[in-house]
Amino acid sequence: MTQATWGAVFDFDGVIINSAAQHEESWERLAAEIGKPLPPDHFERSFGMKNAYIIPHLLDWSHDPAEIERLSLRKEELYRIVVEEKGLEPIPGVVNFLEFLQRSGVPCVIGSSTQKLNITSAFKRLGIGHFFADMATSEDVTKGKPDPQVFLVAASKIKVPPQRCVVFEDAVVGVQAGKAAGMRVVAVTTTNPPEKLQGADLVVDRLDVISPETWTKWFPA
Repeated sequence: MTQATWGAVFDFDGVIINSAAQHEESWERLAAEIGKPLPPDHFERSFGMKNAYIIPHLLDWSHDPAEIERLSLRKEELYRIVVEEKGLEPIPGVVNFLEFLQRSGVPCVIGSSTQKLNITSAFKRLGIGHFFADMATSEDVTKGKPDPQVFLVAASKIKVPPQRCVVFEDAVVGVQAGKAAGMRVVAVTTTNPPEKLQGADLVVDRLDVISPETWTKWFPA
């Protein structure tokens, strides 16, 4: 197997796993636990962003760094509790696509705003960790999407230049971050309609329907 001439950088929630309902419920449980209000559109507005931005700026729950960190950790703890109760599934088509990339020698890495523990737990539960060489998570960055930092860190972990990378995203801020990183972006319509994802180079319903000719066109040998 020859090594491919490009690298694949994957967002996690909404691209690899179907976790929107679990994340939304974890925010609702946290709000009830601490007696704070949640705007009806909170999840849509905050999708793909770091907790450290969501808590003070979108929810206005606290501006104290220590309290923000405490609430963020508790939210992720509640998320893992919800996952244990209700399970977790991969996005349809993603395993087939990862198998194709593995056969093609394309290095894959996660670039996500979520905590590393959430990802490693899901990898163990679903048995898909072997597809990925490494990951860049919320612990690796100081800036959230749409800043490109997490994708640039992810690309550095697989030693592929940004201009030779493709980002796979489902969030508007993720598409913006991928383009800001100088990468090609494939958007999946798992959580947003196509018209919201028009900043991407390609918009698809499933990753396993993408023609292999796309990659040879974007990255000729």
